[in-house]
Amino acid sequence: MGRRSKYPEEFRRNAAELALDGGRSVRDVARELGVNHETLRNWVEALRRERRDGPAAVTGEERAELARLRRRVAELELEKEVLRKAAVFFARETDQ
Repeated sequence: MGRRSKYPEEFRRNAAELALDGGRSVRDVARELGVNHETLRNWVEALRRERRDGPAAVTGEERAELARLRRRVAELELEKEVLRKAAVFFARETDQ
């Protein structure tokens, strides 16, 4: 699972908007807010992607969840196939 941010989503979004729309450098905004400038730069890039791709874009957390769910579906499909084959085998055994 991904690491949880120590900053709330609303704070991250507001900070990114301030840097992106405020006409100030990322470094200046980061210094003012007491945030690492590379961290703020990541938030700004995420906001840029969201604005470019639209709100329906998948976030990193959603992408990780999707990968986890796909792995789980594959496991369940394999288990289902094993159970189906076992059911066929035992059905044949009881018919004899």
